[in-house]
This record gives sequence, C-alpha cells and structure tokens, in this order.
Amino acid sequence: VNSQSLMTLVCLSTLKQSGALKRKLQSPHGNPPVKRKRKLSINTFRKGATEADRKEEGSSPQKPTPKKQLTDKRNESQKNKPFIKTSSLFKNNPDIPEIHRKAVQQLQENVFTTDSFSQLDLHPHLVRFYPVLHLFCLSPSVQKQTIPVLLQGRDALVRSQTGSGKTLAYGIPLVQSLQGMESKIQRSDGPYALVLVPTREVCGFSFLSLGPFTWIVPGVLMGGEKRKSEKARLRKGINILISTPGRLVDHIKSTECIHFRRTQWLIIDEADRILDLGFEKDVAVILNALNAERETRQNVLLSATLTGGVTRLADISLNDPVSISIADEIQKVPDPASQIDREASSASNCMEQENFAVPETLKQYFMIVPSKLRLVTLAAFILQKCKFEKRHKMIIFFSSCEQVEFYHELLVKVLSGGSESEQPGRSSLSSVSLQFLRLHGDMEQEERTEVFQEFLKSKTGILLCTDVAARGLDLPQVTWIVQYNAPASPAEYIHRIGRTARIGCHGNSLLVLAPSEAEYVSLLASHKINVSELKMEKVLASLMKDDRFKLHRPGSKKSCGKNPQEVRERATVLQTKFENHVHSSEGTVRWAKKALQSFLCAYTTYPKNLKHIFHIKSLHLGHVAKSFGLRDAPQNLTALPTAGSKKKTKPRPKRSELLKKTHGKRRLAEILRSEYSSGMDTGGAKVKKK
Repeated sequence: VNSQSLMTLVCLSTLKQSGALKRKLQSPHGNPPVKRKRKLSINTFRKGATEADRKEEGSSPQKPTPKKQLTDKRNESQKNKPFIKTSSLFKNNPDIPEIHRKAVQQLQENVFTTDSFSQLDLHPHLVRFYPVLHLFCLSPSVQKQTIPVLLQGRDALVRSQTGSGKTLAYGIPLVQSLQGMESKIQRSDGPYALVLVPTREVCGFSFLSLGPFTWIVPGVLMGGEKRKSEKARLRKGINILISTPGRLVDHIKSTECIHFRRTQWLIIDEADRILDLGFEKDVAVILNALNAERETRQNVLLSATLTGGVTRLADISLNDPVSISIADEIQKVPDPASQIDREASSASNCMEQENFAVPETLKQYFMIVPSKLRLVTLAAFILQKCKFEKRHKMIIFFSSCEQVEFYHELLVKVLSGGSESEQPGRSSLSSVSLQFLRLHGDMEQEERTEVFQEFLKSKTGILLCTDVAARGLDLPQVTWIVQYNAPASPAEYIHRIGRTARIGCHGNSLLVLAPSEAEYVSLLASHKINVSELKMEKVLASLMKDDRFKLHRPGSKKSCGKNPQEVRERATVLQTKFENHVHSSEGTVRWAKKALQSFLCAYTTYPKNLKHIFHIKSLHLGHVAKSFGLRDAPQNLTALPTAGSKKKTKPRPKRSELLKKTHGKRRLAEILRSEYSSGMDTGGAKVKKK
C-alpha cells in the first residue's frame, strides 16, 4: 500500500508541473502557444535531414546556401571572367630612374648651300640623269665642297653625316672625268675605277647611282652571287667595278682575267664600317694588287665617323689628301676655293673631334622599359605609328639574326590581324594589315635583294633587320628608326639613325633601354647627341584604340578616356596572345629559346668601356624571357661563350658510343684492305665477322 501511495504522489506532482508549464507558455489572450525559432544546426545541411527540418528551414527569413551550391557559383563566375596567365606583367619590375641631364647643343651641318649645281660646269646629260641635280636649287654641302676637289684630281678624306649625299659626292666627278677622256672608253678596257663598299646592299645602291652613260659599264662583285657568272662579266669587261673587299680578294687570287692596268680611281666608301667588319687585311691585299700594276691614281675615303683605323688606312692609301669635314665646329672656311688651296690637314685632328653631327630635321627619343614589358611596348609602338596615326615607314634594329627571324614571325602572327581581324564587329582600325619584312646576313642573296627592293618601293612597312642595313643605304620615306637593342658605340648609333632624315627630309628615332642601361643616355650626351624621353605609359595607352585587346566582361560599359588599370589589362591580354602563340608548339618554344640565347650572347659582346652599362649580370633572366613570349626562365640553355671566344665545346660522348665508333672505323679499314690487297699477304686479306 505504501508503494502504491508513493507512486500516485509522484504522478500528481508531474501533472502539476506540466500544467504550470502550459499556462506559462499560453498568451494572455488565450491564443495557442508561439513556437520557438529553432537555431540552425549543421544537421540541417546534411543529406539525411528530415522534411520537417527542411520546412522549418524554408520558413526562416534568410535561406542559407549549401556549400556545393557556393562552389558551383564560384566556378561559374570564374568561367565568365577571362583567364589570364600573365597577371604578373606589371609586378616586381625595377623602378624606372629619372634621367637628369643637361641640355646639349648638338653639332649641326649645313646640308644645303646657297649655290646651285649649275656653277659646277657639269655635262648636260649628267645633270639630266640625276634628278637631285635639277630638283634642288640648293646643292648639298658635302657635294659642293667635294666635287670641285675631286674634279681637280686631288685625293680627299671626306667626313660627313649619314644621309648628306656622299655617294653622289664621288659619283658625279667620277662619271664626269670618265666621260671626258680623250679616247672613248671601251668595255673591254677593264676597270677604270674601283669602288669598295662594306655590304652587298650598298653594292646594289652604288650600282644604281653610277650609270648615266651607256658606254661606261658599271658592274658588281659581291658574296652570295655565282662566281662563274661574275667571271663571265669580268671577261666581257667592267669599267666601274663595285665590290665588297672579301669577294674582290677572292677574284684577285683565283680569276686570271681581272686586272687593274687602267685603274685611275680608288674609292673606299663607308671606310670605318669596312674596318669594323674585319676587312683590314683584305684592303691591304687590294692595295698591293693595285700598286703592282699602276701606282698613280686618285684615292677617296668617305665615312660618317673618323676612327683610328680610318686614320691608319688614310695614311697608307691617300697621297697629300684634302680633309673635308662639314660640321660647323670643324669646317670654318666657307669658301671652297680656299679649301682646295690649303694643305691637307692631318686626319688625327679630325679624330680628336669625337662629337657627331646629326641632321636638324631628325628628332631623337629614348624610352626606359623594364625587360618584362619590352615586347608589348614594341608592339604598341608599331600599332600606334603604323596603324592608328599617319602611315609610317619604320626600321627596327636587333642585335642578332635569330632575333630578327623570331620577332618577324611573332609579330606577323599576332599583330597582322589574320582571321581575327576579319570577324564581324571588329573596328576598321583593327582590320588594317601591317606589312613586316626582314633583312639579315644569314639570308640568301636573292632573298636579300628581293626584300631590299620591296621595301625600297613600298610607301609603308616595317623592316626588321640587323646592322647589315645600318650603313650606306638610301631608303626613301623612312620616318622612324627603332633601336630595340642598343648599339655598341655612339658611332654605330649615328649610322643607324642615319637611315632617316636624309637630304633635308624629316625623321624620328627611338632608342629602347632597360632601367639598368639608363646611363647610356649620358654617354650619348657626352658626344653632343641630344635625346628626349618618351614615356612608356604614353605608348601603351595606344592599345585603348584596338578592341582586340579588350577584356570582355559581362555588363561592362564602354571605356572612356585612358584608364591606367584598363591599359594594363589590355597590355596583359596582348602579352597573353604572344605567349599563347609561342607555347602553341614545341618548335616555337625552341625557336624562342634560340632567339633568347642569341640575345644573351650578343649582350656579352659589348666593349669593355661599356660593361658598366651593359653587363650580363644586370639582367633578370625570367624577365628577359617574358620579352620573348616565354612564361618562365628556360632551364636548358647551353653555356654562354665568353666575349671573343669562337670555339664551340662539344658534349663529351659516352664510352659505349666511342667503342661503336672505333669498331666501325676498324671494320671499314679491314674491308678496304681486303678490297685492295694483292692476295699475296694472307693475314691482311681476311675479314673477321662480328
């Protein structure tokens, strides 16, 4: 009984507590109790969540998204955004230094004088043949001062800026004197004049300049042509022989019909370049051959710069020469008659003057560009000048043949438009095609001549070349010279920019330097060469005019103005296009590495006095690789040769390969002995089988 009464008391107390709890939860108006909001737990997102939990989840004001849905949304947003692999193009670049330089007063030359060619008493047919003689009422200064000296039979050492008309300065008196000889010249007489030039292209240009009279036959000897056809021309006869030194020495040693018995003129054009190319010994051989057959002749040396080698060459080849220099600070006597009468000044005095004269109509610029941005900056500059502005004709200089080949192929594929520019919706500017040509020393002679003639006749175009086109070429309508790799000396700089602003025309030049090479500007200023700075950002901003390099985002508005961030994005898109093309096949990657290696080899060949500016250790290999379209620094480049070393180290062969080679040689020797043995010796005739 006691146990039963105890159980009933416990049940009553439990009922009282539950009734009190119900009364507590009821509202004062008698409404049903309000359900408590359940806190969200991790179980809600589990796969095994109940339907009640899902209903309760739906009734909550903020619906949480599952993790799987979040990741899916992120993937979709990443798909909508363009994937750019080269986002670090503008990161970790060295700071561009500020160039503090004093204003430099450049040397100026009077390219034209106030006198006309009518005062020179030239043959009427000669005046009609050269259009420059009657198109200009003012004659170039170098011609006005040189022609009277040469017509009097004097030797001359001529120094004048590039593009001032030095070729006609010796060509006019040469042809004038030959046509005025008492006995008419016959083709079979052989050479009356010998013209030495440094390169094949200068040969062709000089040939076109020396042919006004039909009975005076000019001819060309140069490398790359067939010796058999050249020997045939020599047998028929050449009166004005234009040749490169190496090929002429070859014919002197091997061709019997060549002779210099009637040679009255020796003209060495671009004398400093001839010596730079290593033809000093060849010139000595030619001088000995000339002196052996005829000692008296008229000698002329012409160059834009006077170096120590030119001074030595003048001492051994010129006889009592008249020194003609057109720069105002050097040439102070305006009267040509007094110049003729005075004694020849020594060439060493000209050598002391290390300042270079530049045409007044030439505007010179330099641009400091980090290594990673060199490729996109060059492409933006080409687009700006040759597509978006007035039509320009441009020459771009590189330091090696491999770079010319690589960049020509790369720029043609990426910038020339192709299938992309033909797509609907493209702007008319992006559909304009660019004409790229290339010229370097490793090309076949026929191809070099074809490219030279094509660029000569075209009104627009971009010529990528080495220093083979830096001397003696008169290329009309060239408005821009770009030096993508800095020249090895200020004299070479002068010759490169001399391809523009010729004979009074206007021209521009641009020198591209890395931040570590900024001191080169001060070096140019020390030689009275004044260059102005062109900002890299201004060049890259031209990419805003081409919609091919625009990032296409959903809902993006049209770009207004030159937003620096958008300029960087477009430069990154352009760099990505270059890298995608380079990495499209193993062959193009190998080609880019070969071009990179040739650039590094050329970088080690700068002269000793410029090593503090151009040193291989100052280059960041990964950043330089970006300018060749490579995403990373290549690891498998072969060891670079030191400057001046020509021997190539071969990889050491394995022992098994050596054994194979020796066995093969021994086997071949045994076969030969058995084949040609007389049969008398028993041991030598047997051939052991393997």
